[in-house]
Amino acid sequence: MNWAFLLPQREAGQTIQSALRQSIVGAIGDGRLASGQQMPPSRALAEQMGVARNTVIAVYEELVARGYLVSTERRGYFVEGNASQLAVNERAVNENDAGPAPRAQTDWTERFAITPAAWRNISKPTNWQDYRYPFIYGQVDPELFPIAVWRACSRDALGRSAVNYWAADHAVNDDPLLIEQICRQILPQHGVFARPEEVLITLGSQHGLYLLSQLLVRPGEWVGIEDPGYTDARNIFSLSRGKVRSVPVDESGLRLGPWLDKLGYLVVTPAHQCPTMVTMPNDRRQALLDWARASDAILIEDDYEGETRFEAAMPALKSLDRDGRVIYLGTLSKLLAPGVRIGFMVAPAAVIREARALRRLMHRSAPLNNQRTAAIFLAEGHCQGLVRTLRNALKDRWEAICAAVAVHLPDFQRSPSIGGSSIWLTCPPDIDPVDLLETAAKRGVLFEPGEPFYATPPSSGHLRLGFSSIPASRISDGVRALADAVSDLRKQRH
Repeated sequence: MNWAFLLPQREAGQTIQSALRQSIVGAIGDGRLASGQQMPPSRALAEQMGVARNTVIAVYEELVARGYLVSTERRGYFVEGNASQLAVNERAVNENDAGPAPRAQTDWTERFAITPAAWRNISKPTNWQDYRYPFIYGQVDPELFPIAVWRACSRDALGRSAVNYWAADHAVNDDPLLIEQICRQILPQHGVFARPEEVLITLGSQHGLYLLSQLLVRPGEWVGIEDPGYTDARNIFSLSRGKVRSVPVDESGLRLGPWLDKLGYLVVTPAHQCPTMVTMPNDRRQALLDWARASDAILIEDDYEGETRFEAAMPALKSLDRDGRVIYLGTLSKLLAPGVRIGFMVAPAAVIREARALRRLMHRSAPLNNQRTAAIFLAEGHCQGLVRTLRNALKDRWEAICAAVAVHLPDFQRSPSIGGSSIWLTCPPDIDPVDLLETAAKRGVLFEPGEPFYATPPSSGHLRLGFSSIPASRISDGVRALADAVSDLRKQRH
């Protein structure tokens, strides 16, 4: 019998066991597997799927435990008599169709105080890994991540003494080992020295921005956001009680000028300006600190690429702060993986105390099991090895993409960045990034149009090419494919 209808279609991030389990349940529910029907031998199905036999056996045993299959010694697995109705019921629940709809539907659109789903955001296709040239920012290359070491650290975090710690309810506290390692290993590399009571673990820099927006900004206070700048920073502070003002940037980052007047807070990315990736020189950093002191303003430094900078990095803006006017946000997500969601905030102890109390109202602490795994990873010295690996790889990729753009996209202007994990391009006047994205996708190329980074749509088009997940050997071909897409687009218009 042909069992091809059981071969599952896997979604991004889904395990083969989960996909096969859902495929079998679906086949039972729609009648392709009848009650009492014998399932294919595990060895035969495994060979057809190209997986280990144990994978199929594990799925069968799970479905036996859930009542879909029965196991008969020496004969195999069979569809249980009531499995069809069970599958139908499960599908109904999954589709949120457990019964007739109520007669009167609530009009939720009239109840929303805000509609953030309609705001402009940076969007990434969920299937970006299916493209040969995914120039998507912020993704990691699994070939560079020391998965065996991370797995070992995870096992250590499951040891009895570690479990006794993180399984308990510590309410608002963070893992002291992780705080210690951040203070000892991470911060000093950026010229920042902090005591444990001056550090808070967050779920990434974005989480830190949200805490600060709710904690600090009073009604009517002005908050400056770089333009172009981090889209979610603009959205986050738009939710606060203050007012958001766009602050222009140039080839040296955020510009000082009259637009800074009356600002109480200013979010800045001096190391690698988001999204242009330019670096703010020391003289402008000092001038910015002088302005903050004279204006009694607070600077929020988002050092979102702090651990992966391969160029001769300047110390953080926070390292130059002499009167506590800079709050520093860092993240390990670019180093480890976006899904790990570990970041940190460095601020005066009074700020951390209030931020910790506010965080408690949201989700208490960041997951302590993840904190302990990351702490072990740092404490055993694995982090420094990963940092070296990533910085070397990103340097090679940055050089490759700069060279490729110069050759294949000569009429695109590249921002004068000196490092980072992406580059920012200004398009020729006849190229619209959104149209180009659609054409480029047909050639296996993905990138990010620049429009969402602006407060208002700019007069010229821009795009961001991230390269953290693409091997250097594939970058030139990817940029050439993008150049071919530009030619395709121009031919379509003539």
